[in-house]
Amino acid sequence: MRHSFLSLAVSLAAYSVIWAALVAAPILYSGESTAQEAQTSGDEWDAWDEFDEFEENEEVSSFTWAGFGEIALGQRLSSDPAINTDKTLRDLRVQLQADYTLEASTLTFRGDLYYDGVLDSVEVQIREAAWQGNLAFLGDWGSKFDAKIGQQVLTWGTGDYVFLNDMFPKDYQSFFAGRDDEYLKAPSLSAKLSGYFDWVNVDLVVTPQFEPDNGITGEYFSFFNPQFGMNVAPAFDVLERNEPDDAEWALRMYKTVGQTEFAFYGYRGYNKTPMAADEQGLPRYSRLNVWGASAVKPLGPGLAKFEYAYHDAMEDGDGTNPLVPNSQHRLLVGYEQELVANLTGSVQWYAEHIVDHDALLANSYWPQYEQEESRHVVTTQLMYRALRQTLTLNWFNFYSPTDSDGYMKFRATYSPVDEWQINGGANLFYGDEPHTFYSQFNDASNVYASFRYFY
Repeated sequence: MRHSFLSLAVSLAAYSVIWAALVAAPILYSGESTAQEAQTSGDEWDAWDEFDEFEENEEVSSFTWAGFGEIALGQRLSSDPAINTDKTLRDLRVQLQADYTLEASTLTFRGDLYYDGVLDSVEVQIREAAWQGNLAFLGDWGSKFDAKIGQQVLTWGTGDYVFLNDMFPKDYQSFFAGRDDEYLKAPSLSAKLSGYFDWVNVDLVVTPQFEPDNGITGEYFSFFNPQFGMNVAPAFDVLERNEPDDAEWALRMYKTVGQTEFAFYGYRGYNKTPMAADEQGLPRYSRLNVWGASAVKPLGPGLAKFEYAYHDAMEDGDGTNPLVPNSQHRLLVGYEQELVANLTGSVQWYAEHIVDHDALLANSYWPQYEQEESRHVVTTQLMYRALRQTLTLNWFNFYSPTDSDGYMKFRATYSPVDEWQINGGANLFYGDEPHTFYSQFNDASNVYASFRYFY
């Protein structure tokens, strides 16, 4: 992309010089003879011809590329008895970004090659390798649709770091380790069809092969296991027989009415984390349907948002199966606004209500560790930009009054020039009970820093 901008800048500069010469020419020669004027006129046409030829040679390239190299380090603040290392982040990463523009569509690529010093392994992640374009070649009806097919990162919904209707894969290990927020959203091989109509806009996403979250599995951070009553770090994998073979379907219908954007969602697939178990007690993914809605509108000096989702556990209609997570209602209400110049604040209230909670407790193997019937989380965020927008400070805090635990995330980003960027921050977990959602990661609290060079 930067090479495209450079070519464009050169063209504009050349145009300015030539235009100045053309404007000045009649003034310089205004007192000369008619023959000289004719010669000047001819020179002007020659100059325009040369400019046209120059423009043709300096057309913006159809192919653009960029990328970055990055080194990132993270360290645990306290030892974890379940993990024999204090390293939480040791990345040496290179990313390549490339785009190729066709006549009516685009080919995009985003790929990472990196050495993971925590796992002592070389990893490759293709974050995007897709074709995107309008379907006008199918006729007038096709011109109302855009399509994107291939590896891509998908997201929708209204929450900040809280997901109700967004059932696309996430990478929580990267998020807790301090990698850039872009890595919280994991890629999937999908086909997205977007339709634009006067009465509604529609997004339909089909993922032929189920794509789970990259959750906390014990490779970087330990997690609470109710069977042992303590944190473990087995670095487990879900057996192939317990991984779904079916496709996932996700639908969004949205429309702006006045100043309010309404959206309705649907999902047919599986739980993104292996919260269910088979008869041998081994982890697996259970069937899940999700239905929901959201609304976002300006309110006073800020922006208000509302989102609801019903997570329907298709394999446990009455909540009596202890091997399958129960259905849930999820609700989010939020508000954000600029508090003073360059300082933005936001607050969210998020709730999960378990359906048939009494049946869950009556049939659970470990009822003392089950989640409260209604779990509440309050999030607060402050974002401050300084030094002519080159320094960004972002503080985000999750606090659950029902679980008496929380997670504070702080990140500072400094980029005084386009070529490089420095990041640093901390992930701090706190709580009273070792089995609650955030408190189980007390020993995962860490600090991190990274340097990124763009090319």
